[in-house]
Amino acid sequence: MSEAITEIQESDLSPQDKPLWTKASNAVQVGNHGYAVTIIQAVLKEYPGFIGARRILRQCMIAELNKAGGVKKGMFGSPISGLSKLASRAKKEPLAVLPDLEKELTKDPGNDAANTLLHDIALSLGLTETAAFALETVREQYPDNTKSLHKLADYYLSTDQPGKAAEVYNDIVKADPTDSTAIKGAKDSTAKASMKQGGWGGDGGPQKKSQEEFEQLEAASRTGLTREQLEAKRDRLAGEYAEDSNNMRVVRDLADTYEQLEDWANAAVFYDWAFQLSAGDVSLQNKASEMKEKDAENQLVTLRAQLAADPENAELKAQVEELEKVKISGGVIEAKARVDQNPTDPKLRYEYGKALYAAGEYSEAIPHLQQATRNPHIRIKVLLLLGQTFEKKGMLDLAVKQLTDANSELTVMDGTKKDILYNLGLIHDKKGDAEAALECFKTIYEVDYGYRDVAPRVEAQYQ
Repeated sequence: MSEAITEIQESDLSPQDKPLWTKASNAVQVGNHGYAVTIIQAVLKEYPGFIGARRILRQCMIAELNKAGGVKKGMFGSPISGLSKLASRAKKEPLAVLPDLEKELTKDPGNDAANTLLHDIALSLGLTETAAFALETVREQYPDNTKSLHKLADYYLSTDQPGKAAEVYNDIVKADPTDSTAIKGAKDSTAKASMKQGGWGGDGGPQKKSQEEFEQLEAASRTGLTREQLEAKRDRLAGEYAEDSNNMRVVRDLADTYEQLEDWANAAVFYDWAFQLSAGDVSLQNKASEMKEKDAENQLVTLRAQLAADPENAELKAQVEELEKVKISGGVIEAKARVDQNPTDPKLRYEYGKALYAAGEYSEAIPHLQQATRNPHIRIKVLLLLGQTFEKKGMLDLAVKQLTDANSELTVMDGTKKDILYNLGLIHDKKGDAEAALECFKTIYEVDYGYRDVAPRVEAQYQ
């Protein structure tokens, strides 16, 4: 029978072990991640249920690997040779296997098979948070691993967390829009989460709502809310918020409702407040930033339309120019803040590099974009932007190298490949290599006659 252990917090550490944890925390703060990994592994050997330590350990592992150039990954993780032996041992002594499994995870913290084993061991030991964390790590590192995501969604449903299951199913649909199981799972889980929040019991009977209201809720979950229904929901939530402004569920729902209403300014305010209440949920901080960007863009669209109708209006022109500057500078500040909070996330590095590029700070953008190329899921668009950045600096040979690499990694002639080839052609033309430029434009011309101005560029060479 498996050992019975529980998940603990820092406050549950014994007085004699707290100095060791303090030493680990200090190592993390000064960026000595390798040393921190060693200490935290020792702490977890004594306290396998210390979920906070396991989360920090994983971040340190990722930071160390990124410093060394990143893990050499396959589609969903590098192979771990000793894993089958650990899996066999885990059937008899799951608790004893955990320290050895953590050592193996230093090779690839997001490894699918290793984290699945961690999930299974954690379940056998009753460590429910650790079980979820193991699969969430795969979700973060390999967001296209739909098999693992399905396992995570199933786990959340089995532990009566339909809201989290819905989020995972939505991620699966993003990765594979044809996954009918995920599409249905997202709808069903959303409905279950709504009923759970609304006070409906597992027997289908109402605790707070009438049968008519329940049916309306089910219909809304299936078909989506109309604007009138969203406005009614907003008003109801606003009333609940007035009674308790610290109710996390109400604040998040209100933020989401404002977002659906495309009221970006209020959505930003409530996502930001939700972030404050969550004590550091980065996803909420990112949503707040996204809403601020959309609000700024919306204001710009409105002013540009007014300027187009009145092009001689100097005041409008000045407002547009000022708002564009504020939007660009604000984007840099927001992106930097997110990177400072989570410096090992390649996606955040890409967003920061993109913001710096928009601000014309090309040299500053390059190191962040180079780090972002380590994420295989965004590598192509990072290489494209990196090539454009080198072009802006006049480093045309380096720009050609980035775009050539990006082009070689794409086999399907989709919009991204056309964009890469077109930019590559422009740079070859800028270098004076007309033949190489023509080859790029001809490749697009052969499949898409109407793409930008490739037709006149190609046909001019045959006249």
